[in-house]
Amino acid sequence: MRIMKGIGPITIAALVLALLAAFWPLAEARAQAGEALATCIRPIRSGDDARALLARPQGFDCTSDQSSYGVGDYWVLSQPLPTISGDPRDRLAVSFASTWQDATALHILYADGRIRTVAFTSATTAPYLLLGAMIAVPLPGETARPVRILWEAHGAANMRGVVRGARISHHADMLAVESSLGLIYGVIIGIVVGLAVYNLALWPALRQPLQPVYCLLLFFITGYALSSSGLIGQWLPWLDNNERHRWNAIMLGGVAMTLVIFSRYFFERKVFEGWLDRMAAISFVVIAIPNIAFALLAPRWIIALDQAVLLGFMVLLIFLIAVLVRAWRRRSNFLWAFAIAWAAPIGLAMFRVLQALHLIEWRPWIDQSTVLSMGVEALIASVGVAYRIYLLSRERDLARADERVARRLADTDPLTGLFNRRAFLEQAIGRSGPQTLMLADIDHFKRINDTLGHDDGDEVLRIFARTLGAAVGPDMLVARIGGEEFALLADAERAPDPETLLARLRTTGYPSGLTVTASLGLCTGPIADESDWRRLYREADEALFAAKHAGRDRACWGPPIVAASPAGLLPAIHPHRKTTARGEGLCVNGGS
Repeated sequence: MRIMKGIGPITIAALVLALLAAFWPLAEARAQAGEALATCIRPIRSGDDARALLARPQGFDCTSDQSSYGVGDYWVLSQPLPTISGDPRDRLAVSFASTWQDATALHILYADGRIRTVAFTSATTAPYLLLGAMIAVPLPGETARPVRILWEAHGAANMRGVVRGARISHHADMLAVESSLGLIYGVIIGIVVGLAVYNLALWPALRQPLQPVYCLLLFFITGYALSSSGLIGQWLPWLDNNERHRWNAIMLGGVAMTLVIFSRYFFERKVFEGWLDRMAAISFVVIAIPNIAFALLAPRWIIALDQAVLLGFMVLLIFLIAVLVRAWRRRSNFLWAFAIAWAAPIGLAMFRVLQALHLIEWRPWIDQSTVLSMGVEALIASVGVAYRIYLLSRERDLARADERVARRLADTDPLTGLFNRRAFLEQAIGRSGPQTLMLADIDHFKRINDTLGHDDGDEVLRIFARTLGAAVGPDMLVARIGGEEFALLADAERAPDPETLLARLRTTGYPSGLTVTASLGLCTGPIADESDWRRLYREADEALFAAKHAGRDRACWGPPIVAASPAGLLPAIHPHRKTTARGEGLCVNGGS
């Protein structure tokens, strides 16, 4: 995640351009394979005969857009076929875009007057289906060259045309392009599936609602890539080609609907406050209804349903532009990631809309580039999602750090920086094994305050606290539990020597050259629960009182407390020798 911190818009833009530069020529290769064929159309009428139409082509419309004729059965006639350079023994093939049709037949006229026919139905299209959703029909071999082709299409939905993008070339060249496109689709699908697995694996740990939505989006992108490319038709040869078109529409609609949800989870809540949140709900409904209707009802009312689906995508484009504008105005941290990831799909979707409105002519690259751009989007969006997760993780880490700071402040005495009484008890109670509790009280502290003033008195407390803190080991606890009273807790075997500690406190430099001494009360015993703490504290406090009573600047020990446990299970307690500082008398258990 830390790597994401250094990734910026320029880096992502460079990555997008590099991917497009690498894959675009391969995607365009499908559109450039062979010589383009101009076509003319006319409805099929009763009594029509393919041989007669090839001999005397009359009544064909060569200027109007084929889709203007609507649903029906049609003849589509090619212009005279060009001569294809290369080895004349190589088999020729004609390719054209796969469209919604119930049955198709190609009547091929040869120079010697012979006519050969290749026919297939929607259910038997698979052997001719190539990647890029192009149908490639090898022409039957004859000694004479083919001069014209007449398509006979039955049950054509004719949403974008009956025969689109017709080209003629050597079949081997088309298969070579197939291999190149296979590499592209393999990379795209591999990236998308890998990203889905990666995000699903991370979701149980991060629990971000963005991740399952993004995985759903990747699922629909994968489904669209498989169905739009025709790859699913090759994997499932029994799949009806019209059903493949239906699933293609379902997957594309799923991408659109999920994208609305994805954008709401991707951006901060401030971006979708107010009218944009309502627009998201409306956009989802406007996209969902026609797509569901198309999936259930097509080919019935297919033209009207197609226009309704198109309207939904226009609404989606408007919605996404509104999201980008709102994110820019609200200064979203995720604007650049979303904009770069979806720039190509949004731009190419506009071309699809313009072509569907017949404002521009259909080109194969429009369909090809949509799949490619979605693959690029999946890669870039994954970077955006990773960046989004990085920021969320950083926010969580900062919140945890703030929580730790707040907890530390709540546990710390503000004057000395030591634990306060509450925090000391939280960490002390429950420690295993015998513990030595040492209570330290500054001698004559009221006199110090009266002599030096409260500011210097506070400084005495701070210096005293630092001296105690420097005397303890890493596993020992030290706290200020009262005005001038401090507590130190350590394992009995590693407790600091009280004589050494008293000497250190006595020789420490204090304000105005003052010598400060302290009295210590110690007791050793278990501290498994709060009752143990009360008993241990009572004995140490009595020992402290004994040290004060005996003349101060000394340490006294209370009697060791033995836990009620089976014999031999509690480690032996070896209390320190009970003497006073400077050898001035003896401080026995309970004071003297």
